[in-house]
Amino acid sequence: MEQTLVLLKPDSVERKLIGKIIQRFENKNFNITNLKMITMNRELAEKHYEEHRGRDYFDKIVSFMCSGRIVAMVIEGEGVIKSVRKMVGKTNPLEAEAGTIRGDYGYTTPANLIHSSDSEESAKREINLFF
Repeated sequence: MEQTLVLLKPDSVERKLIGKIIQRFENKNFNITNLKMITMNRELAEKHYEEHRGRDYFDKIVSFMCSGRIVAMVIEGEGVIKSVRKMVGKTNPLEAEAGTIRGDYGYTTPANLIHSSDSEESAKREINLFF
């Protein structure tokens, strides 16, 4: 069964959207097989966003991810990576379609509510970082 990592970013936690977002995944009949709330340290955030090192937004996203508590979860299901990415919506919430998590609740970046793995390789690497 396919797995993906989903992170509810500090803005999701601060805005009390955890339950609403998790409900969407449960409504799709996906299984949450692991879940925890943590505050990321800089080392973990830098490892997680390693592929973006050197880009102009790297320090901003790392600092943001360390600014408050996050919820990390492993979600499992048939075709879960592609389906969750579709449910999340475009990176920029102002471009995300209505009905997506970012389209319905987001309004800026990097505080765009949620991260989800973009491939099986990324999912394996990211899950191992957090669990």
